[in-house]
Amino acid sequence: MAQHWQELIPIDRYLVTSSGLLHEYDRKVLTFLYQPLIGSACLSLYLTLWAEIEENRLWSESSTHHLLMNLLSVNLKDIYEARLKLEGIGLLKTYVKSDDDGRSFIYELHPPLNPEQFFLDGMLNIYLYRKIGKNHFARLKRFFSDKQKPLDEEYSDVTRSFQDVFASATPGSVQYMQDHSEDLEAQHNLEFIGRQDQKPIQIDTKTFDFDLLMAGLQESLVPQKSLTKKVKEVISNLAFLYGIGPIEMKNFILGAINEKDEIDIEDLRKGARDWYQFENYDQLPSLVNRTQPAVHQEQVTEPKTQEQKLVRYYETTPPIVIFKELSGGVEPSASNLKILEEVMIKYKLPPGVVNVLIEVVLRKTDMKFTKGFVESIASHWARLKIKTVREAMEAARKEERSVKESKKTGKSSKKPIRTEVLPDWFDENGKDSSKEIQTDDNTELEAKKRAIEEKLKAFRK
Repeated sequence: MAQHWQELIPIDRYLVTSSGLLHEYDRKVLTFLYQPLIGSACLSLYLTLWAEIEENRLWSESSTHHLLMNLLSVNLKDIYEARLKLEGIGLLKTYVKSDDDGRSFIYELHPPLNPEQFFLDGMLNIYLYRKIGKNHFARLKRFFSDKQKPLDEEYSDVTRSFQDVFASATPGSVQYMQDHSEDLEAQHNLEFIGRQDQKPIQIDTKTFDFDLLMAGLQESLVPQKSLTKKVKEVISNLAFLYGIGPIEMKNFILGAINEKDEIDIEDLRKGARDWYQFENYDQLPSLVNRTQPAVHQEQVTEPKTQEQKLVRYYETTPPIVIFKELSGGVEPSASNLKILEEVMIKYKLPPGVVNVLIEVVLRKTDMKFTKGFVESIASHWARLKIKTVREAMEAARKEERSVKESKKTGKSSKKPIRTEVLPDWFDENGKDSSKEIQTDDNTELEAKKRAIEEKLKAFRK
């Protein structure tokens, strides 16, 4: 991911527009339904941009990002990070133009989903449920609901239709408008002020291997026509939401297909949800950052030393990518992914810190990623309230120093001989410590071997 100083500087100008009129009711939806997922900083940025648009208008005046920094009392990195989250959740679209006068942005605000769309979304509602819990979720559903109209047998619909009330008596004007249809449209470079309904979150269907899924379904005699566009969109969302691969998804589809060879979307969702909760002790997935949040990143404009570059790499790379690279390109197994998810959710470790943990565990355990060892480090770092990559690296170094000290005092003299491959950054003196580090037991063994060799030489003489 590009760094914020490459994407944004204080003198860059911006305009705010809206895809349609934003209503006052949208503030409640944003505050109670979106804020738990994206955080107060994102909500503050959205509301501030909204406030720059005059009432019943679609465009703001031009401003610099320096003004935005002063209005929000935050640095540019936090603004950039909040902007990305707003984009990801569908509340903002960003356009950029570069010319001789510099760089300028257009921030297009999009309205939130309406309450019914949100609570039936299939993704955002599940993340919210996991975030705030069952009781508060039920309370919010009541807050955004009201009594139905009392349409029972005691009431009759007596509403008049259009043609019952009005008559058309000017055929000449109708003909004129047909001949001059351009008069009906907005003038050049203008658009009518209105309101566009927000579309639900949709994961790109290209991210899911439908070819592999279809190959498995053909063996079970499921026709390809059952995978409609809508079904594929739901499958892509479920795969992202629950971390389901094509092979597992096949089983859920087989359980959701009816006698007409059609896939019941609700049954498909229920099957995936029930499976996930069974595998995760009745828990639902949480929405987490792919990379280290800006607030826990180092404020280094341009990394110079190798360690600064490594810190930046850990801060800007997702844990799954780190795991794969350290494993020689091998994809992490389902159990490995489950351990990573539990570490980030259960112990609330940021992605950058998890990256350090991954390297420490893989290096010290001969590329094994066992749950017990991972959790022992994760729980320790959670108690230490470690939030930054630098803190995690220092904690790992401190632990290694403690192990070495215990060996020097003879506490580990009876332990079996072993070698450890440690990350380069373990060596605080800048030496290449990626080579095998011999323990004190190895040194003692070498001394004994040399003594035996000397005795053999003397015996031969």
